[in-house]
Amino acid sequence: MQWTLVVPLKPLARAKSRLSDTAADGLRPGLALAFALDTVAAALACPAVKDVAVVTGDALAGRELGALGAHIVGDEPGGGLNAALAHAAGVVRTSRPETPVAALNADLPALRPLELARVLDAAAEFPRAFLPDAAKIGTTLLAASPGNELRPAFGTDSRARHRTSGAVELLLDAVDSVRQDVDTGADLRAALVLGVGPRTAAMAARLLIKEQ
Repeated sequence: MQWTLVVPLKPLARAKSRLSDTAADGLRPGLALAFALDTVAAALACPAVKDVAVVTGDALAGRELGALGAHIVGDEPGGGLNAALAHAAGVVRTSRPETPVAALNADLPALRPLELARVLDAAAEFPRAFLPDAAKIGTTLLAASPGNELRPAFGTDSRARHRTSGAVELLLDAVDSVRQDVDTGADLRAALVLGVGPRTAAMAARLLIKEQ
């Protein structure tokens, strides 16, 4: 099964405010863009991924991610993360109604293509499935097989919300790179230990963050 991934990215100027203890205001937009670029590059290299659609209203991010090969979908609804994901999934399925679609976080800078393939292959066994994040509170991936709506419920306690919605929680080992999203300085250090992509590594060097 070849998946289309939908990756949401908020305007860079407002991204990653919880990294304020690690990165100054002037560096956080560049760090958020680096996360997204490394995430999308790894996703495009995944053998289970047909293509990637990034939903964003940020012009710079759109140009940079488009240059990698991602399709850019405008954040038209302006109704927040879940509305943006539902909109993008709808755009994808307007032309390809039988396409399996998965929402993937944009802040997975340590993402490994083969680990992502394992997650997507497991998700293909269910109408809807999700992978919880490293903290076991949120969600990093939500998948909908052909004929099933995505029905995203990202946000606070999204692991519980997705389970309540009927999505199957994927219980997989050795997919840490797909779980490790980055919201805080501690998250970034954990991602660095796993090994991040080149853009995040360059930004992290500027921040003088050392692997622990």
